Amino acid sequence: MSKHGRILVAMSGGIDSSLAAVLLHEQGYEVIGMTMKTWDYAASSGSKKETGCCSLDSINDARNIAVKLGFPHYILDIRNEFGDYVIDHFTGEYLEGRTPNPCVLCNTHVKWDALLRRANNLGCEFLATGHYANIREENSRFVISKGKDVLKDQSYVLWGISQESLSRTILPLGNLTKAEIRDMAKERGFFDLVNKSESYEICFVPDNDYRGFLKRRVDGLEERVAGGNFVMEDGKVVGKHEGYPFYTVGQRKGLGIALGHPVYVTEIRKDTNEVVLGTEKHLMRNAMHVGKLNLQKYADLKGQSLETITKIRYKDAGTEAMITQIEDDKIEAIFKEPVSAIAPGQAAVFYEGLDVIGGGWILKSFRV
Repeated sequence: MSKHGRILVAMSGGIDSSLAAVLLHEQGYEVIGMTMKTWDYAASSGSKKETGCCSLDSINDARNIAVKLGFPHYILDIRNEFGDYVIDHFTGEYLEGRTPNPCVLCNTHVKWDALLRRANNLGCEFLATGHYANIREENSRFVISKGKDVLKDQSYVLWGISQESLSRTILPLGNLTKAEIRDMAKERGFFDLVNKSESYEICFVPDNDYRGFLKRRVDGLEERVAGGNFVMEDGKVVGKHEGYPFYTVGQRKGLGIALGHPVYVTEIRKDTNEVVLGTEKHLMRNAMHVGKLNLQKYADLKGQSLETITKIRYKDAGTEAMITQIEDDKIEAIFKEPVSAIAPGQAAVFYEGLDVIGGGWILKSFRV
C-alpha cells in the first residue's frame, strides 16, 4: 500500500515531467506513468523528422524512467480526440481571421479530461504533470498560482482547467526552479534528460510552417483566399496578399510587400479578405472583449470590477487592467496603458497577485 495513494503522472519524456514522476515516487506515491500520443507528423505530409512529445524517442524516454524506478507506464492514444478538437479548432480559427493557441486548448480541453478518465479506470486518486505552477485552495475554490521560477512559470496555459480537475491535480514542480530540476536529475544519474533539447513547437506543425499545414489540411484553400488586398489604416490599397488566413496580428516579417518603412498587420478582415497594415502605433489598443470564460479564484464576477494584471500571450509580462464581467460569458478589460498586438483567438489570463482569477479567448480589441 502506498504512503500517499495512487497517482497518474503525464510523462512527455522530457526532464520536467520525468522529474515530476521521480519526485512523487520518492515521496511515497504509487506512480503510474502515462505518455499521450496526440499526433503522427507523417500524417501532415511535412518533411521534418518527428520530434517532441509525440515521437517514439520521447515515448521510450518516458518508459525508461518508469522501468528504472519500477512503476507501470502506459501509452495513451488520443489522436482522434486531439485531431477532432484541437486541429479542427486550429484550422477553423485561421479561417475566421483569428490566431489560435492550440497548446492552451489541448492542455485545458483535451489532455486533462483524457487523463482523468484513464486515472479513474486505473483507480488513481490524483493526476500530476510537470508544469511550473502551483495549485492552492481558497474559499472552497481551487486556484492556479504562479510557479517559483519566474522565467518558466506556466500558469498562463492552465487557466482553462475546471474546478473538478484542479481538485485532483498535483503540480510537484511549482516550488522549484528549472536549475534545481536539472541539479536533481544530475544527482539521480539522469544525464540524458539534462542534455535533452526542449521543443517549443506546435506538435503537429514541428517545422513551424503553419501556412503549409493549412494548405495541406484545407482542400482548395489557396484558390479560395488568394488575391485579397493589403490596405492601410486609412483604407488605401497598397498591394495583394496571399490570403488572409496566412497572416497574424502583429506580423511584420514575411508580408512580401515593401513600402519604404516598417509596417505591421493590425487587423484581419475575413469577410472582405483584407489584411490591414499600419505602423507600430496602429497596433496599440487599450481595451478588449474576452469570451468562453473559465473562472478559478471566484465563482463569477457579475456586478464587479477588479484591478488585475492581464496577460495576452504566454511571454507577455502583463499589463494593469480593470476587468468587468459585462455578460454571462464575456469580460471587458480596459488597460491602464495601451498594449501592442492584441490578437483575437489568443488566450487572455487575469491575475490577482500570483493567483489566476481566470481567463478566456480574446474576441476583439479596440480603443476607448
